[in-house]
Amino acid sequence: MGDEAWPSEWLRGVLGPAVLSILSEREAYGYLIAQRLEQGGLGHVKGGTLYPLLARYEAAGLLESSWQEGDGGPGRKFFTITEAGAAELSGLRERWAAFSHRAGALINPEEAMR
Repeated sequence: MGDEAWPSEWLRGVLGPAVLSILSEREAYGYLIAQRLEQGGLGHVKGGTLYPLLARYEAAGLLESSWQEGDGGPGRKFFTITEAGAAELSGLRERWAAFSHRAGALINPEEAMR
């Protein structure tokens, strides 16, 4: 499964937790986050999808941002996960494990029996 075009409703469901997970590893700016999502197999995520999510998470206190000078280019807005964001991610990871197990068993019952 290389360059799949995943159903948009699937991506909407996982984009937030995936972004928080990426930012739990290190701070990053939007383009780097989008690259990481693509490298992770989720496909190309447009800025019009990603940046509103980052703004919502920042407004909710899950992320903080700061402007940093670019290396020979324009400055960039870097995002960092907050303590509240890390706690949210921890809860989402637990819930995701249960949800994906149950959904997988319903969608692919033969695999659940193995």
